[in-house]
Amino acid sequence: MDLYEHQARELFAAHGISVPRAEVTGSPEQAREIARRLGGCVVVKAQVKTGGRGKAGGVEFAADPARAELTARRILGMDIKGHTAATVMLAEPVDIESEFYVSYVLDRAAGGFLAIASAEGGMEIEEIAARRPEAVARIHIDPAEGVTSAKAARIADAAGLPPQTVDVLVRLWQVLVREDALLVEVNPLVRTTRGAIVALDGKVTLDDNARYRQTRWGAEGDGRDDPLEAAAAAKGLNYVKLDGTVGVIGNGAGLVMSTLDVVAGCGARPANFLDIGGGASAQVMADGLTVVLSDPDVRSVFVNIFGGITACDAVAEGIVRALDTVRVAKPLVVRLDGNNAARGRAVLDERAHPLVQQVTTMDGAARRAAELATTV
Repeated sequence: MDLYEHQARELFAAHGISVPRAEVTGSPEQAREIARRLGGCVVVKAQVKTGGRGKAGGVEFAADPARAELTARRILGMDIKGHTAATVMLAEPVDIESEFYVSYVLDRAAGGFLAIASAEGGMEIEEIAARRPEAVARIHIDPAEGVTSAKAARIADAAGLPPQTVDVLVRLWQVLVREDALLVEVNPLVRTTRGAIVALDGKVTLDDNARYRQTRWGAEGDGRDDPLEAAAAAKGLNYVKLDGTVGVIGNGAGLVMSTLDVVAGCGARPANFLDIGGGASAQVMADGLTVVLSDPDVRSVFVNIFGGITACDAVAEGIVRALDTVRVAKPLVVRLDGNNAARGRAVLDERAHPLVQQVTTMDGAARRAAELATTV
């Protein structure tokens, strides 16, 4: 579960990390009052769970309360990479001397965590990492050892961070451990002209498997700001919204990931990740198809099923059920292989829906879905 920036800052402050004073609102009129309380000059920031807000115009300085209201009015409702800004955060500005980047992220391949840090933080960190990888330090962390002051000093030294950041690095690790996080990121972490180390932005991803322990976010629903993700979660579906036009449904995370790559290799962009699971029923298939077809960005859907525990005829029955209950106006390309594949194909042939096409190979089906996404 991703947190909004203001929620991440709340966690940072609770663990002793300095953040500027800030308040959140969904009202332009309240934005004026908040700016007045914060001293007049504020930074107005769209609260969406995606990066690139600054480049999209979702972060802007306001010199006075009247300007803060106008700026909030412009940002509220803004679409940033498919995310709608329903609220804005108004924060006190700070005088910045230097900007840094620090994060801890789960490294599944190594069976531990990875500290990533750079003395060159800010909006261009991705470009810096790609163009000059030597400017970004990557230090592996043993979960049993954690980040002690000595380990934090090693991270700071490797990244060229000032010694004052050592305490913040230790506290950020405490955020990750105590809050059951998979990712904790600060970009930028800044040194002010007065020498203080302050977190100006924050990104935190919590482990969904630990949500029963992190009940403080229960009042905010499932923590998703995308309505399709919320609808899928309500149905118990493993769905992630992406920014493409080809809807993707598969059974098994590995197969779905491979399907995303194949679709991208065919020149199209996947619109979502949806894994219906290894033992999905016809109802689960129908629910998944309903969610994917509800995405206005989807122009075609690729259903890629390899029958094992999930029998292909059950998947086909689910597709038919969805076709009978949902208005389908987008083409579906279906590839069935494995357990009861022949029977599943026969079920779809018998239904003979004009928008359903069957292709027997994964590559061929991906190509056809990509073609349909560009012509529909």
